[in-house]
Amino acid sequence: MGRRSFLRAGAMIAAVTLAGCTAAPPEGTATASASATGSATGSEPTATFTFATAARPSTLDPALATDTESHRVTRQIMEGLVGVDPLTSAPTPLLAESWTESEDGRTYTFTLRRDVTFHDGEPFNADAVCANFDRWYNLPVSARGSGNLAYKAVFNAFSDAPNLAVYKSCTAIDEYSVKIDLATRLSGFIPALASPEFAISSPKALQQFKADVLTVEKDGQKVSDYALHPTGTGPFTLESWEGDEVRLAANPDYWGVRGQIGTVVFSTISSPESRLRALKTGQVDGYDLVTVADVDDLARNGLQILQRDPYSVLYLGINQAFPGMDDLKMRQAIAHSIDKGALLDGLFLNGTKQANQFVPEKLGVSSGSVTNYGYDPEKAAELFKEAGYDGAELPFYYPRHVTRAYLPTPERVYAELSRQLTAAGLNIKPVPVEWSDDYLSSVQTSGDRALHLFGISGTYNDPDNFVGTLFGSYTEEFAYDDTQLLSKIDRARTLQEGPERTEAYTAITDRISTRVPAVPLAFPISALALSPRIGSYPTSPLLNEVFNRIELRDE
Repeated sequence: MGRRSFLRAGAMIAAVTLAGCTAAPPEGTATASASATGSATGSEPTATFTFATAARPSTLDPALATDTESHRVTRQIMEGLVGVDPLTSAPTPLLAESWTESEDGRTYTFTLRRDVTFHDGEPFNADAVCANFDRWYNLPVSARGSGNLAYKAVFNAFSDAPNLAVYKSCTAIDEYSVKIDLATRLSGFIPALASPEFAISSPKALQQFKADVLTVEKDGQKVSDYALHPTGTGPFTLESWEGDEVRLAANPDYWGVRGQIGTVVFSTISSPESRLRALKTGQVDGYDLVTVADVDDLARNGLQILQRDPYSVLYLGINQAFPGMDDLKMRQAIAHSIDKGALLDGLFLNGTKQANQFVPEKLGVSSGSVTNYGYDPEKAAELFKEAGYDGAELPFYYPRHVTRAYLPTPERVYAELSRQLTAAGLNIKPVPVEWSDDYLSSVQTSGDRALHLFGISGTYNDPDNFVGTLFGSYTEEFAYDDTQLLSKIDRARTLQEGPERTEAYTAITDRISTRVPAVPLAFPISALALSPRIGSYPTSPLLNEVFNRIELRDE
């Protein structure tokens, strides 16, 4: 994105054009303008930071979470072996101080940070790392939910399918050295470990609170007792999770910079208008997922808007298990029925780009050769006829009362897509589903839907985070079975960084575009709004935003 700056919204009234923010410096450093108390001096953090979220977390067990709002909270509590550079998104040391890779790419040896303790007082060491890796590998089917967990996307399989699994073993060499053995080279292994799903939990707490037994009812979903008692090494500890509020307290024994924030409050406010009002009145200090409708009001009130580089993709999902949707011509016709330019106009922030593949530009995978299904009503009509579409009703699922980085206004996006598809001759049946009624499961498991709105926000810096997560194995979301594509993805994951790997992922995007398992729609710009009291906020396209790095202005 070039030079980043931390801007007030007042300069932007004329257009919905946002500028990025200065990422907070790497841990252990400070900016010249910092007015921190407790950031580098060791004084006690006392400030309260209240942040409005668009939805409640679904669980506070990061390994089992699949939603942004859960991970927004767990990132404050838990840490992984690998962190994320705030400027480049490249992997950096975190709980691991360093690592080496064997020549064949199948063995990684990590040197761990010393003198780190979990929130329950247990030591962080090599045994703790192995306990977590072995927990993920042996996760029972009953704890896997819809099956779309990050562990499976990265490591391919669990212990009940060892011949398919990339993970082999974890060995504690000594107290602060640990060895991970893989079945094959996995070039995205280190970047993937920066994902919040691979945060390291206290082994004692995992056992004490029966992390893999999901018998506790929470907001209509089954979670484990551990999901209510997450125990990591991070700068904050869980104080309470009740209704629409999650409250965290600064960890008095944190090994790193503690910062200024002593209390974090996550307040769920599902309505964008209500989030804006809460910021204007001082009820909250900030909120994520600024919408187009917010911008002028934020500007008039002198509030800050911080932009992130686009690192998510919105798509129209197609369920090939629904009658007729397994016909390629039907899927091609749907793609030709969509005017992406009209869809983006007025519904997404400036800088949002049309998508014709699933990998953001940031990752350098060329889209020049992909099949681009431009808006072509005549071609669509011809293909619908060839597919034998007879006007059958097509249930179209979309979420309500939520805002996502890839979907700022779901009801309005659905309305425009539905209008376009209806104009093309499809008989669309709207199926609105409250996000809080487990929309994720409704579109990721088998069901009667033909179409659905969904997206993915990247959590680590690798193209496999997108194509591997979405299409690296058969899923009930798309009911798309393509052995040729799976083979291409498996091969690409084993290639070393360089032109051959880039070409392999380009070939993957080409294959996806010709088979149309879903229609990529947009790479949306996302942005936060903050009160003037915030002097620096650690923006990250990967959403790796940990609040001990917030700096407050002198008041």
